[in-house]
Amino acid sequence: MKFKQNIFILVFAMAIFATSCMRDSSKPGREYMPDMGHSIAYEANVYDNYYYNTWDKASEEEGSGKSSFELSVPRLPVKGTIARGYAGGAHPARPSAAGVTVPPNGNVPYYYGDTEPERARAIAEIINNPYPITEKALADGEHLYQIYCGICHGKKADGNGYLVRDDGGKYPSQPPSFINKDFTASSNGRFYHAIMYGKNVMGGYADKLSYEERWNVIHYIRSLQAKNAKLKYNHLRNTLNDSAVPGGSKPAVAMASPNEQSTHEGTMEHQEEGNHDHGDATHQEESDHGHEH
Repeated sequence: MKFKQNIFILVFAMAIFATSCMRDSSKPGREYMPDMGHSIAYEANVYDNYYYNTWDKASEEEGSGKSSFELSVPRLPVKGTIARGYAGGAHPARPSAAGVTVPPNGNVPYYYGDTEPERARAIAEIINNPYPITEKALADGEHLYQIYCGICHGKKADGNGYLVRDDGGKYPSQPPSFINKDFTASSNGRFYHAIMYGKNVMGGYADKLSYEERWNVIHYIRSLQAKNAKLKYNHLRNTLNDSAVPGGSKPAVAMASPNEQSTHEGTMEHQEEGNHDHGDATHQEESDHGHEH
């Protein structure tokens, strides 16, 4: 009896083994808890045909003309909306020195590619620093600059960093000086795009600096430029440029969606109001309209 039972168990096991090894490419088999291996993410994370995206195929059959690649590529947010986890303009009931809300992870979309035309577009469009000039912003910017930038660009931003020193420097070519007239007159987009993607032998720092930290570094670079030009760039006064406002004198410039008419990163629809002087904003605007007529 026991022998027959063993034979039955053996035959049953062999049958299961034989059927489990059958090749049929049209049947992927079964998965236990498939959501563990095929998560439904908030954003698209694939750029090829995805088996579980049945709506891709249906859309093509309906004659939309869009491929699976086009349907899976991340899109810009709807105008006037803020994507989940991204930064947006703050609209508090009371005036605030910080007009920007940023998630803890500093996750903010960047709508410029790593190409020369996109770099030129970023330089032309990214004008205002969304964060006001504050003592804390300058202190944080200095700390981060000395860690990530000063080693090449120098403590004074003059291009004489430790790695390019004459005695034992590792790099034969000197990095640019930030305190010359060219960089001083450049828009904030020139610095921000370089931080995101790098430039020449310099790598990008988007994975090392959060959104706010990048802008604080730019604040500090501007303060070095002002010091070299014997101008002011601090929490009380900014005589270097009109792309940033002192934290103690004007309300901060809040962010705008890239889909709004203004494409400047870190600006609002009425960003021109922030560039006028305190009491002259309304009168200046009326004067301008008068000249037009």
